[in-house]
Parts: sequence; structure tokens; C-alpha cells
Amino acid sequence: MWTKLFPNNEHTLDRVLRVSLGLGLLSLAFVGPQTPWGFVGVVPILTGAIGSCPLYTVFGLSTCPAAKGSGKS
Repeated sequence: MWTKLFPNNEHTLDRVLRVSLGLGLLSLAFVGPQTPWGFVGVVPILTGAIGSCPLYTVFGLSTCPAAKGSGKS
């Protein structure tokens, strides 16, 4: 059930970049300008942690090599 809702569609590099970007954005809520917009960083952290991007799913995209070539969804 979860694989249909959250298919693995992110490559490892994509996941690392998302978590790094998310941590950078989240730091804006605590350090620097201390703006609440920094909490937007939670989204890329979560998508990187679970390995699934809802927008990739909607548009039928995938950066995960296993999802492209194996024929499994």
C-alpha cells in the first residue's frame, strides 16, 4: 500500500541534496534572519528521508535508477 502512495523515485544524490537544502532552510528559522519561512525546509527533509517526492509522482518523473529500468512501480 505504501509503495503506491510513496514510490521510491529519488536517487541517493537527490536525497542527500534535499536533506542538505532542507537543513539550510530550516537553519534560517533559528540562525540569521530568524524568519518563519525557514520552516519550509521541513518539506525537503521529509521527502529526502522517505525517498519519495509527491511532485515526481504526479508528473511521472523519477531520478531513481532502479525505478526506471526494472519495470517495477
